[in-house]
Amino acid sequence: MTSTSTPPGLARFNDLEERAALAALHEACASTEWARRLLAARPYATPEDLYAASDAATAELTTADLEEAMAGHPPIGRPKPGDPASAREQRGMAGASDELKAEMLELNLAYQEKFGHVFLICATGRTGEQMRDAVKERIGNAPEREREIVRTELGKINRIRLARLVEEDA
Repeated sequence: MTSTSTPPGLARFNDLEERAALAALHEACASTEWARRLLAARPYATPEDLYAASDAATAELTTADLEEAMAGHPPIGRPKPGDPASAREQRGMAGASDELKAEMLELNLAYQEKFGHVFLICATGRTGEQMRDAVKERIGNAPEREREIVRTELGKINRIRLARLVEEDA
């Protein structure tokens, strides 16, 4: 049992049966290795401990682990049907003009053609125009540079999703 000073949402996460905890982590990030590392470090005393463990696990992901994580993210402007997390995170594209949506589709395809994976950005709080400008800027990156940017963006997304996980009411 976890300490009474542990926030209730985090205590719930710490106390989850392993399979349920793994499923909850997989909702946050599709990397099996990332989830395995976070699961192995339970229980967490504070949300900050969980976020630090996430950052450390994200920093250690191999190229294959990063690809697995990215495969769980839909392209910007096309959130997965029935996935409230991607819809909420991509809210900046919801009211975008048809022209901007078409431009993002073209940019997503060009990016995917160059790098072999979806354009990954922490979309929370960004407008459609900001996301478009980011993909335009990043498409010129060398693959090694882009992989490190993707890792950073994935870390931000993972933190937001973990915060939602441990702050949710029962």
